[in-house]
Amino acid sequence: MDLTKNMGTMDRAIRAVVGIVLIALAFVGPQTAWGWIGLIPLATAAVGVCPAYMPLGMNTCESDK
Repeated sequence: MDLTKNMGTMDRAIRAVVGIVLIALAFVGPQTAWGWIGLIPLATAAVGVCPAYMPLGMNTCESDK
């Protein structure tokens, strides 16, 4: 499995914000376990690799140019 970065800076920033908001919902909002789903976008933002992009052949990383 090739784990080269396939996410650009803006993509990573959006995922990080979405992940933090979802995790915050686990504490502040309806306080359900569904807020912990935010770990997924937060982890992909931290690593810079989106597994869903691989089979689709997508790459938003600007360093490939």
